[in-house]
Amino acid sequence: MTPRPSSSGPDPEETAAKKAAAKETTTGKKTTAKKATAKKAAAKKTVAKKAVAKKAAAEKSVAKKSSGSRAPGRKASGKKAVPAAVRPVETPASPALDAADRERLLAGTHHDPHTVLGAHPVPGGVAFRVFRPYALAVSVLTGELRTELRDDGDGFFSGLLPLGEVPAYRLLVTYEETVQEAEDPYRFLPTLGDLDLHLIGEGRHEQLWRALGAHPTVHEGVAGTRFTVWAPNARGVRVAGGFNFWDGTGHPMRSLGATGVWELFLPGIGADELYKFEITRPDGSRTFRADPLARRTEVPPATSSVVHASDYTWGDAQWLARRAEAPAHEAPMSVYEVHLPSWRPGLTYRELAEQLPAYVGDLGFTHVELMPVAEHPFGGSWGYQVTGFYAPTARLGDPDDFKYLVDRLHQAGIGVLMDWVPAHFPRDDWALAEFDGRPLYEHSDPLRAAHPDWGTLEFDFGRREVRNFLVANAVYWCEEFHIDGLRVDAVASMLYLDYSREPGQWTPNEHGGRENLDAVAFLQEMNATVYRRVPGVVTVAEESTAWDGVTRATHHKGPSGFGGLGFGLKWNMGWMHDSLQYMSHEPVHRKYHHGEMTFSMVYAYSENYVLPISHDEVVHGKKSLVSKMPGDWWQQRANVRAYLGFMWAHPGKQLLFMGQEFAQGAEWSEAHGPDWWLLDPEYGAAADHLGVRDLVRDLNAAYRATPALWRCDTHPSGFAWVVGDAAEDNVLAFLRLDADGAPLLAVSNFAPVVRHDYRLGVPDDVPAWHEVLNTDAARYGGGGVTNPDPVKPEALGWHGRPASIRLTLPPLATVWLRPA
Repeated sequence: MTPRPSSSGPDPEETAAKKAAAKETTTGKKTTAKKATAKKAAAKKTVAKKAVAKKAAAEKSVAKKSSGSRAPGRKASGKKAVPAAVRPVETPASPALDAADRERLLAGTHHDPHTVLGAHPVPGGVAFRVFRPYALAVSVLTGELRTELRDDGDGFFSGLLPLGEVPAYRLLVTYEETVQEAEDPYRFLPTLGDLDLHLIGEGRHEQLWRALGAHPTVHEGVAGTRFTVWAPNARGVRVAGGFNFWDGTGHPMRSLGATGVWELFLPGIGADELYKFEITRPDGSRTFRADPLARRTEVPPATSSVVHASDYTWGDAQWLARRAEAPAHEAPMSVYEVHLPSWRPGLTYRELAEQLPAYVGDLGFTHVELMPVAEHPFGGSWGYQVTGFYAPTARLGDPDDFKYLVDRLHQAGIGVLMDWVPAHFPRDDWALAEFDGRPLYEHSDPLRAAHPDWGTLEFDFGRREVRNFLVANAVYWCEEFHIDGLRVDAVASMLYLDYSREPGQWTPNEHGGRENLDAVAFLQEMNATVYRRVPGVVTVAEESTAWDGVTRATHHKGPSGFGGLGFGLKWNMGWMHDSLQYMSHEPVHRKYHHGEMTFSMVYAYSENYVLPISHDEVVHGKKSLVSKMPGDWWQQRANVRAYLGFMWAHPGKQLLFMGQEFAQGAEWSEAHGPDWWLLDPEYGAAADHLGVRDLVRDLNAAYRATPALWRCDTHPSGFAWVVGDAAEDNVLAFLRLDADGAPLLAVSNFAPVVRHDYRLGVPDDVPAWHEVLNTDAARYGGGGVTNPDPVKPEALGWHGRPASIRLTLPPLATVWLRPA
């Protein structure tokens, strides 16, 4: 990944101006809970006349009861009243809140508001307590009766109704010039059950997104939204949003015990509402935070979370049913890496769904790999500094729009891999950093928390709730969005305690080593969980060191004593670095660097590899792929074609970043994306670029049709050198073999000269060889030096083999031959 600074700034919803606006009614007039008595009484009288004129007699009767007197023989809640002669004498309780509860609710530090707000049986009846800041009056509606509650000041209202049990009721809330009838949020039982809380407490809730976050639901027969958040260090948490003018004072959440989870069900709140959590920190200060489990966000730079309810219907059942037929390392995988916002700048997810599958399908790639899709504040980070781990970026549409894109790719027969960034997160003060006032998602040790390279914070992989947050997130993308694989970014930075740190800046693990044992355990758990829950997916590690067992099973220990990390594939950063280094040399000097092209086979079967020519290799002064090559424009393109032919034949899966498939000369820029104009027929050199793209299409077609190139990709039986030491000639030749021994012969000539009658040793059981691909073909922009006729072996041993053939090797080209 390529680090960039993240944006950070004041939250507009936290400003004093917004706080003031929260006190205004829908007419925009300022109101207050402490209006003069005469005006308040007049407002109440007006409302009563308009809203409940027909109920006047009943209201008068109930009002008399609320003073504490009884009406013998009266029925309450459908039950027969107990005669006064046999009823025990009770002293009616005061319904008003005590001073301590009032203060905690006003200060945002009440951990269980449901125990004091709402309706509760007390001596003398049922006490109703309501906290509605800025209301002029509140009445309780039960059956045909209405009872006005007493104004206790500061937005508190209370009353005592002489009822035998808590009735079904609603609230009638009067504001200046408006009246709202609503459910009381504090009459509902918790929306999370014991199992959810147990799994959260254990750090084992594999579908955590279904428990935490904001979820439109029907609870106890009432439609609304359940808000839940993990904030164990908070003194109090409140929900703020557009529905309460960003003032959460009247919507405190309750703590659900030792789990650190806070919960509130808000009736009448549905999808598309904006919200945040207003958290009171241990020091008494407050912070507005986006929901860590938000499944939708505002479009950056806005930072609010959005209540989301998906109604998407998938159409990729056929794809899902067959994707597990073969493991990824035994199947063809040719990957096109895409940065969605800049592939075709300005397109939405749904517009991309009309173009991307067609383009990728035409070129024959089996998969796309999407650079990070999760929400991020700074576009220049390309998505590698995430703040919304459960939300696809809103820049291109909503979550259902992203599902549509994945669905259309699947229906076109194209798998979808996604970059996933569990190593770190930015310090934005509305996101995860010190979320509830203390280090929570990050490590409590500042040296362990601060990422030395990117100015970000590393996750505390040793905390079970944090591991749960990340493991469930990996499962989430695969289950909810049908993602076929996760490419895990920056794995090396997670594995080593001393990564980019000097002596004295890190502390050894319990064994005295430099390995981050917590990160190892997290990666093992993540991989094991994803593979168990979602058949057919693959996880891919971007890991740049020689860590033992990245793609080994987690239950198999290696020489180091560690179990494998459990990934399916690993990026081969060594091959990428060495081969690009070789290609950058002038051909006359390549003989001195021949080992850079052969060394990869020394360790080729130590892991299951992907050969990546990724975005990181074509930015920040590294030049595009074609611009790395020496020579004039013809030689540069020839070098690229020869290199791609060598790459597609080499053991390992292929990954190519967008724009490189047509030899874009400029570095990639996220501001404008690939230089598509190079393919415009009106452009004079368009044929040069179209030729390279045609080669990529033919490489993919031949690759997918040739099991020798992928069936035994991770086993030594699938490869054999023909000649690997022809440094003076700049020639490399090897055989690829499928499970039945059927061969493909790949020959690369990285010298700018034609080599006639070049003899190569071959098996003696192939009667003739046929050229199936030649990167020097004229249709690709080459010189047209080919072997058009079948090539028959001679009974002359060569290169340690019983037979040999003579080929014409074109300059700066790769040739593939198969049995005729």
